Amino acid sequence: MAEMTVELVAVERRLWSGEASFVLARTTEGELGIMPGHEPTLAQLEEAGVVRIDPVDGSPLTVAVHGGFLSISPERVSILAEFAELADEIDVSRARAALDRADTSDEEGAAARKRAEVRLRAAESAAAGQ
Repeated sequence: MAEMTVELVAVERRLWSGEASFVLARTTEGELGIMPGHEPTLAQLEEAGVVRIDPVDGSPLTVAVHGGFLSISPERVSILAEFAELADEIDVSRARAALDRADTSDEEGAAARKRAEVRLRAAESAAAGQ
């Protein structure tokens, strides 16, 4: 099986690093499926999106990512996020409460709502085993 090195780093910490066979990420230009040997690419991540990493060993990793960049070479993927949270670390009740509190009448409230929705989507995807 072909492999590539993947590193997921947020401003406050490194979340994951290892060998993977596939990465799925949403950029401002659309969704990218990345396999070893992918054409070199630099892309801006969607403001709030879900990233999935399929490690060579282990279960798929689902991450709620807020902003940042994706750097791809044929052998390596670097995900540099402003903020990221592993799905299994997400407190679903807090994310639901944040979603309920979000006031979409202004830009800041709309962004908070989108972040809460992505956190819930990531947690639900991980729970469903995707």
